[in-house]
Formats: sequence, structure tokens, C-alpha cells
Amino acid sequence: MLTVKNDSFYFEGEPFQILSGGMHYFRTMPEQWEDRLLKLKALGLNTVETYIPWNFHEPKKGQFNFSGMADIERFIELAHTLGLYVILRPAPYICAEWEMGGLPSWLLKHKSMVMRSSHPSFLKHVEDYFNELLPKFKKHLYQNGGPVIAMQIENEYGAYGNDMAYLHFFKEQYEKHELDTFLFTSDGPDFIQQGSLPDVTTTLNFGSRVTESFDALETFKAGSPKMVAEFWIGWFDYWTGEHTVRSGDDVAAVFKEIMEKNISVNFYMFHGGTNFGFMNGANHYDIYYPTITSYDYDSLLTEGGAITEKYKAVKKVLSEYREVPADFEETATAKAYGEVTLSEAVSLFDVLEDISGKVEHIVPLAMEDIDQAYGYTLYRTTVNRQGELKVNSGHIRDRGSIYINGRYITTTYINDLNKELTLEFPDPVNTLEILVENMGRANYGEHLTDPKGLIKNLWLGEQYFFHWEMFKVELDRLPEAYELSGEDRFPKFFRGSFDAEEGLDTYVDTEGFTKGNVFINGFNLGRYWNTAGPQQRLYLPGPLLKNENNEIVVLELENTTTDKIHLLDQPKLG
Repeated sequence: MLTVKNDSFYFEGEPFQILSGGMHYFRTMPEQWEDRLLKLKALGLNTVETYIPWNFHEPKKGQFNFSGMADIERFIELAHTLGLYVILRPAPYICAEWEMGGLPSWLLKHKSMVMRSSHPSFLKHVEDYFNELLPKFKKHLYQNGGPVIAMQIENEYGAYGNDMAYLHFFKEQYEKHELDTFLFTSDGPDFIQQGSLPDVTTTLNFGSRVTESFDALETFKAGSPKMVAEFWIGWFDYWTGEHTVRSGDDVAAVFKEIMEKNISVNFYMFHGGTNFGFMNGANHYDIYYPTITSYDYDSLLTEGGAITEKYKAVKKVLSEYREVPADFEETATAKAYGEVTLSEAVSLFDVLEDISGKVEHIVPLAMEDIDQAYGYTLYRTTVNRQGELKVNSGHIRDRGSIYINGRYITTTYINDLNKELTLEFPDPVNTLEILVENMGRANYGEHLTDPKGLIKNLWLGEQYFFHWEMFKVELDRLPEAYELSGEDRFPKFFRGSFDAEEGLDTYVDTEGFTKGNVFINGFNLGRYWNTAGPQQRLYLPGPLLKNENNEIVVLELENTTTDKIHLLDQPKLG
């Protein structure tokens, strides 16, 4: 087992340096796990680390999923077969630029519950989840013949709260399920005081300033073994921002310092992967910053799994301290399948009742209160007044397209500084519709538990309007019939097909479209937002393709100047 002795890590009684790479099984197709893990091993690393997102495994209360991309045991067993150790981070909160930091949105229905605390209601939900999750890991512990050598208690808790009883709860849960393994906490150097337990190893998360960071740890908890649980070698991108790049030379220089000091390390990320579907998170500080679909992270492998120059620079440093394996022999994994015509189209409004669930209430309700996790919600009511009415759009989270009597009027966004609008209602009785897009729940900080949708009734023309219809559009169902009505208004679904005999990865270029989602054979690849950037193409993994008749569907929210998309062999992240 992994232990601590003389301020150092030991494994089976011998000094041991953890050389780990972060890879999230839930951001990569299962058919591609082995390729990524083999490249991790070829770098010279001995361990793979992964978070475990609660909302991926319990999308609805009491409904658990551990198959396909969610088959965490298959991932652990594969790592073991390849001769790698495993570090698990199963805290209910993971951050990870993932939707709501991994917390399931259905928790938000419980208004009085205090999340990430020892509030009894929250702990009961965590315990229910852990009763399903944690027993799966016992047989995978190292002492039971498996590869798991360590598990984390919560995640960067010092940057959120100070409830020590909450942290102790996790130790008790691991003991209850007989998970007798090495435990640790991880925080940035400025937050270790509130996020640590006295009898649990404290690890650090940072991207630079190695000496300064571990001096802070030594001051706080003298004699601690040294590990960077998250060595940030790149960064994530957000819509309307720039693509972040960190040079391989810079990363290699800091890694060299880590190796000089014999510090254990986990590269965050070794391989980033993709925020498929609606699983991107967001950061909310001065304004709201939704994370893009790609989680390339400028990591050691690209989003598509290719070895980078940064990978080679890190391997060169590592080779100076220990023998490293032979280089991995890569083969071409991406193909340009060319132009695809989207010959069919239908308005979302024409298929609304076929692809959504309907709720009626006296006032509009937040998404979470109508049991909707992700996607879009259409709110509809009657306004029986004529003329100009002023409204504050600040209760529309995050992006709302407003229609009056079926005509598009304007779009509001959570970051609009001037939230007051004047809307013109032409008739004595009017239909007001607002299509609200949840752009991703915050994964970090004080806005972690903010609701989405229309979170409060609109004060419109100095009064409230009651009796609302709400349509839940999670896009787990797509249209079957594509026939445009005379109305022909956006959002619209566009559909086409293509063959892909080679089954190689490709990149979906939606130039000419504005904003929306792309689906391949019913699988939601994620969002595009061409006018915001930086990302301009969506990664389409080869395992999702068939030899013939691959159905591609584009939901375009706003406008398009073309009916064609292009499948190319290179990404375009900005």
C-alpha cells in the first residue's frame, strides 16, 4: 500500500514517486480509453487519476448509470491491465469545469438544503449515492489485487467552506465501505488551512511557484510528503474568450524543478477530452463565463488524443531522471469526410410537443423546479395589454430569445449590463414566448447553486402576468418528421447524412451557422457558437460513426446563411 514515512511517500516499503496523469473517462469515448492510457504509460508515468462526477452517474434521484461512458469499473480494470496505478477522486463536488461541479441539478429543488456542508439533508443524498458508488471500488483497491492506491476527500474545499464535520463525513463513508486506502485532500496553497484534515495528507494544486507553494504547506503542516495533485499545464477556454496556450518549454521548466525536488505529481490534464452534450460548466465572477465544448486544455494530448510537442518536452525532462519507455507509434486518427448537405429542416416550434415535456403553473418556474436538468426551456404566457411595456430581463438565466405573437424580437444574455427592455405588444391580446438556454451551471465559487431558466416572474409594464406554460427541451429526443410549416421560424433543426467507412475521427465545421448544438446518430456532440468563439469546430470521435448513413442534426438557434456543414481533419480552437 501507499504510505507516508520520513516525510516521503513509500509503496510496498520502498520510496515511491507518484507520476500521474489526469484523464476523465467521462470526457472520452470508451473505445478510446486504451489509446490514451497507452500514451500515458509511454510517457513514463505510473498512475492515472480521474474525477468521478455525481451528476453523470445519478442524473435523476435514485436512477444510476454505470454503463458506456459511465463504466468507471471498466476504466479502472483497463488501467490495471496496462500496468498503471489509479487515483480516484469520488467527492460529490469535482469542479473540473464540469456542469455544476459534478453536483446533480435535482439537488436545487431542495431550497433549504446547504450544499457542500454537513447539513443532514445534503449528507443523506451523498450517502445514498455513495451506497451505490463506493462498494464498486473495494475489489479494485491495491491490497485486494486492484490498481487503486489513493482516494481524495472532497475537492478544493478550502476555496469554498470551513465545515470540518463535512470533511470528516467522507472519512467515515470510506471506512463504512471498507475502503482502507491512502486518503488525501487537495487545495491551492492559499486555501489549505480550511480544506485539510489533521490526520490526512494535504496535497497542492498549482501551475508554477513550486518552492513558494510547498513552503506554505511546510508552514501549515510541517513534515508533509510533497505532491502536486493538480499540476496545471494548460487552461480551459470560455465562450467569447481567447484560446489559452501554455508553452511546452514553460511546463517542462516547472516539471524539471518538481523532479529535482523528487515531488510527486499529477499532470492536470494529461488528456482533457470533450464536454459532450450540455456538460460544460461555467465560472461566474464579475460576469458569467461559460466553458466551451472542447476540454482540450492545451494538455499533453490534444482533444483528439494526438501527442503534442508539450508531451515530448515533458518526456525529455523525465528521461533525465529515469528510464522512459519507447515512444508511442501513432497512426492517423482523423479524416476530412467533406461537405454534407443538410437537406431537411423543421422549426423547433413545429415539433415542440413531440420533443419536450409540458408543465403549467401560475408563475414561471426555474428549470430545476420542473425537473429539467439541461438544455432549453420555452416559457409561454398571454399578455392582455397593448403598447410598449418595460421589463427587466435579469431573471432570465442564461440566454433568452423573446418572441411576441410568433415574431422574434430580441435576445437577452446574463452578461447584458443594461437589462431593461421595452417590448412592443401590438394587439389587445398577445402571446409572449421566451426560449431560455441554460449555458452551463457554475462549477466553482459562490454561484455554484444558482438556478437556471426564468427564475422569477417578469415585472412587465408594472405588473405580473400569470398562468404560464413551460416546455422542457432537453434534446434527449430529436424530431422524426422534418416538414416546415408556413411559419418557418428559428430555432430550426437541420438534418443530413454521410458515409464514413474508415470510422476515423473528424471535426464538424458549422461556418455559416450561428449558435446551437450538433448531434451525430442521436449523440449530442455539444454546443457551437461561431460568433462568440474561440472554438470553431466540434470534435466528432470515430467510435460514434457507422460505415453508412450517419445522421447529423444541427439545431440552429438564430440564423444561417447555408445548408451545408463540413467534416474536416483538423480542429480549430481559436
